[in-house]
Amino acid sequence: MTDETITEPETGGEAGPTRPEAPPSAPALGGGGVGTVARRLEAILLVVEEPQSLVSLATAVSAPVPAVRQAIEALVEDYDGLAGGPRRGFELREVGGGWRLYVREEHDDLISEFVNAQAPSRLSQAALETLAVIAYKQPVTRGQVASIRAVNVDSVVRTLLARGLITEVFTDPETGAIHYGTTDALLVNLGINSLDELPHISPLLDDGANGFEEIVR
Repeated sequence: MTDETITEPETGGEAGPTRPEAPPSAPALGGGGVGTVARRLEAILLVVEEPQSLVSLATAVSAPVPAVRQAIEALVEDYDGLAGGPRRGFELREVGGGWRLYVREEHDDLISEFVNAQAPSRLSQAALETLAVIAYKQPVTRGQVASIRAVNVDSVVRTLLARGLITEVFTDPETGAIHYGTTDALLVNLGINSLDELPHISPLLDDGANGFEEIVR
């Protein structure tokens, strides 16, 4: 009977076949770090009305700008379906130097039909007043309209956008503020051909031309 010698595999020789390296992917959204920042960003992005810069987002979630940038990139890839999950019906888009959630363009008609079906046939007094300010002072920001009316107009502006009576004309590249203007749908509803046919505002004010022009200048 002979002894059998059991030898351990050599570790210093030629290595066996190795697995190919996985392609680079977006930073993980689970656990801590990027995942925590990403979840906090989502909470903020769900409620903002205007694009937010990386600095403002970093301040809101109490995180360094590089960490916010990394989390934003991860969210973009996640929503676009590039991180292994489904492509979402919304996207995280950079507009005017800021970031905001938007419905994907291919769903615009669907959203428009849904919102119009839910909207009441008549506008509220608040909506009519806001629409008048935008019609006379366009292009105008939400903040400027709120200053003139001395009330928050966020929900009213959303209603007017959903009804197709106003639209986003442009975004200020420095402040990220969206400027609004009226659409042709307003002209159709008013039965006029252009905004030049709107009545002059001065006779409609208690103090004539004084006041309105000063406030909205």
